[in-house]
Amino acid sequence: MHDDRSITEHRLRRVLKERIKPAVHSRPVPLTVARWEAPGEPVPVAQGLAATYEPCATGASWGPAWGTTWFKVTGTVPAEWAGRTVEAVLDLGFDRMMPGFQCEGLVHRADGSEIKGLNPYNDWVRVADRAEGGERVEWYVEAASNPVLVEHTPTYEGDQRTSADQPLYRLARMDLTVFETEVWELVQDLEVLHDLMTQLGTDDARRYEILRAVDAALDAVDLGDVPGTAAAARACLTGVLAAPARASAHRISAVGHSHIDSAWLWPLRETVRKVARTSSNMVSLMDEHPEFVFAMSQAQQLDWIKTYRPELFERIKKKIADGQFVPVGGMWVESDTNMVGGEAMARQFLYGKKFFLDEFGIETHNVWLPDSFGYTAAMPQIVKLSGSTWFLTQKICWSQVNKFPHHTFWWEGIDGTRVFTHFPPVDTYNSDLGGAQLAHAARNYREKGRGSRSLVPFGWGDGGGGPTREHLARARRQRNLEGSPRVEIERPDAFFEKARAEYEDAPVWAGELYLELHRGTYTSQAKTKQGNRHSESLLREAELWAATAAVRVPGYAYPYEDLERIWKTVLLHQFHDILPGSSIAWVHREARETYRSVREELQGITLAAQTALAGEGGRELVFNCAPHTRRGIPAGGAGVPAEAGQPVTVEERHGGGHVLANGRLLVEIDGRGLVVSAYDLEADREAVAPGGAANLLQIHPDFPNMWDAWDIDAFYRNKVTDLVGLDAMEVTESGPSSVTVRVTRSFGSSTAVQSLTLRSGAKTLDIVTDVDWHETEKFLKAAFPLDVKAERSASETQFGHVYRATHTNTSWEAAKFEICAHRWIHAEEPGWGIALLNESTYGHDVTRDVRADGGQTTTVRLSLLRAPRYPDPETDQGAHTLRFSLAPGAGIGDAVREGHALNLPERVVTGAGPVAPLLTVDDDAVVVEAVKLAEDRGGDVIVRLYESRGGRARATLTPGFAVTAAVESDLLERPLAGSAVGALTPDGGVALTLRPFQILTVRLHRA
Repeated sequence: MHDDRSITEHRLRRVLKERIKPAVHSRPVPLTVARWEAPGEPVPVAQGLAATYEPCATGASWGPAWGTTWFKVTGTVPAEWAGRTVEAVLDLGFDRMMPGFQCEGLVHRADGSEIKGLNPYNDWVRVADRAEGGERVEWYVEAASNPVLVEHTPTYEGDQRTSADQPLYRLARMDLTVFETEVWELVQDLEVLHDLMTQLGTDDARRYEILRAVDAALDAVDLGDVPGTAAAARACLTGVLAAPARASAHRISAVGHSHIDSAWLWPLRETVRKVARTSSNMVSLMDEHPEFVFAMSQAQQLDWIKTYRPELFERIKKKIADGQFVPVGGMWVESDTNMVGGEAMARQFLYGKKFFLDEFGIETHNVWLPDSFGYTAAMPQIVKLSGSTWFLTQKICWSQVNKFPHHTFWWEGIDGTRVFTHFPPVDTYNSDLGGAQLAHAARNYREKGRGSRSLVPFGWGDGGGGPTREHLARARRQRNLEGSPRVEIERPDAFFEKARAEYEDAPVWAGELYLELHRGTYTSQAKTKQGNRHSESLLREAELWAATAAVRVPGYAYPYEDLERIWKTVLLHQFHDILPGSSIAWVHREARETYRSVREELQGITLAAQTALAGEGGRELVFNCAPHTRRGIPAGGAGVPAEAGQPVTVEERHGGGHVLANGRLLVEIDGRGLVVSAYDLEADREAVAPGGAANLLQIHPDFPNMWDAWDIDAFYRNKVTDLVGLDAMEVTESGPSSVTVRVTRSFGSSTAVQSLTLRSGAKTLDIVTDVDWHETEKFLKAAFPLDVKAERSASETQFGHVYRATHTNTSWEAAKFEICAHRWIHAEEPGWGIALLNESTYGHDVTRDVRADGGQTTTVRLSLLRAPRYPDPETDQGAHTLRFSLAPGAGIGDAVREGHALNLPERVVTGAGPVAPLLTVDDDAVVVEAVKLAEDRGGDVIVRLYESRGGRARATLTPGFAVTAAVESDLLERPLAGSAVGALTPDGGVALTLRPFQILTVRLHRA
């Protein structure tokens, strides 16, 4: 037989595109259209309905960037259409290639209730299944003219303050039509068979069976009368569509989903509307398709619907009760997990799961994080303590170098906790359920022979409208189809239960899920990151002192509502495109303003609590919120500083510069203003590598291959400029308590002023760097070449630390050329180590070199600032203050202590006398992470603590108030079985036993 395969396949594509698809909506009758431009920001629906509309024609231009245009569409169903299915096609000017990244609309009835969203693949509205003729249509479309910002080129359209005001879109089509059901079904038949056919091998007989059936169907279609011949064409396809799948075919659990970034190339306020549009589409689709299941994560997004669209929220609640609309994830937002602090990560689950429980009575069991940029090794324990049992991610398929070896596996965290995890082999969280993607999922699946199933999230995301009726049609046809994986629409938990049942002994992956991409997100938008870190610290302070005052001071009211509201604000801004710095300028401008407000409010809450505790008096009280005693002030207490070390001295250095000493450290700053010696006098050991200079600012070119704000590519290291030019150096403070040397440098269009301070009694050199940054596509680092042979570095992460190799033996290690650390990073050889501490920096790199003398230099660098131009062309421009410290001779325990001290400054209040701690712990390895009152408003005290050094610990928690019982709890403050909390001792203490890195939440019932 002659090979006519390519001819038939080409014929199919053309006939589908040019004849059959256009015939789905026939007999178009134009609707009457009028418009009203909303001034400024979006208006309430009632205002849009009541506006004065002006006539508007199809083809008219509309919509300046970030504007809202209301369209009123009216019309009458022709009498001759009686009994036919009638739909309106409302095309706002969509580009079918970019669902989610352009204009969108929401259709309302005249009474203000929403009907459905309008999107590139969802531009229709059903008028009647069986029209009566003469029916009147009157709808109002709230249309958002969001600019297209996906070209990865610098643009000022990412902020309403700098965007242009010319119209962006042209109204394409506003028609009433007859919906030709049989034609639509023929389209679905042909598309599924085309996709399946092209995935089968050219030596597969099944491919040719489909080809011959398609050829016959195309022969049966009269191109001049597609509606009249569609049924005959479909009859030719019945046999090939009825052939069942092989028994061994891969099984796919298809879960409707629409990943909506809570902010990214649009501001937060637009996400509120995107969520409403997509959710209205979903409940409407559920009305027509009872088999449809849709999973939605991010409690924040459902809370927005509750606040701004209460009528839609009630429809969603009903669908949740029916089991079709499925809350997943258990988190307030799909947050970043690398940089979020430990307590904040716990609160993501506390407030996320609490919302689902309070609003819907649902306990979510899965953690749904498809798109975050890597996953902390602390996550498995946090997941388990939240009452969750499954974890899903997708993003690691983006890794540039190494292919992740598993799709279904047990993920083991730093404490040994394991969580059952799935990484869908379809390699997308926005599947179209097309044959190419399903075939890829089956081929790519790494568990063949042990497991047989994977999960596929399907639907257009980011405001693209979610799953469509076409997706459901594909799922129906591929439920049991020869040559295709078996597709079943079902809830995520059903998939996880089946996957675990067949693969209980799945392989184990221990440690972080490091994304070999998007490493620049540890550094971009420094002020957003600083605002997050400061807010986390301020929340710790506010809760500790408010809880202490609530227990100790009669009449003091714990600010439950204020703290919860602020926490949710901070959690929202930890979303994985806000905190990582990968959103448009508008998002980060608002974030900076929000963090300022958060800071002022939390400082007010803290001061009010401290003032209530201090009482009337003129005595200076120093409040210590850090989890360790410092300067004689116990953790969680206040008093007068009692400890002082040797006085600090400063001398001129031979050859230029200064020598600072305090009896514990001796620091030499040379004539270039660089630290050439940091000598640990107690250990008789030098920290700075021979011939090296620490606190060396270095600048690199920074022009990654694609994702500007997201990425740094390894080749940035090929070129470096050491900033050694000196404008000025002077001693600005010299006294027995501290000495400060100020160094000023200019480079490019920027300046850096560094203040290096050595304090009495301290074993840290504190460095404050004020940078007026005006570079473009540059990367600023601070280098510390250390005289230590370290095979690995330790980086603080949530509730512990993670080790990473300093060598590059394998591609896995080489790929980690930029790493994330929280308050500290540590390098050591047996018996002696060095910590580098920071107040708001997350990005670091660690390299090793062998010197001519045979010694090893381990260089630790902090990533201070970047200057990418997309999506915010002014990223990080302006003034920054960055604080970090060098701690020679520090062990892990010292790093933990000093990291907290740097991030939790002392507060001075005048009052009557010392304030005793609300509670104490007698082992410094056990760190108190949070002290608060219980969420149920019952007055119990919640204490969250963890073992911080990676070893076992026994400690006694001693409350400074009467306690009737101490109960180990989960993150939602519910009792846990198998407690690590002992019974109360006669003096009221609580015995604790912790394994390495264990998180322990203790609920103290007050007498």
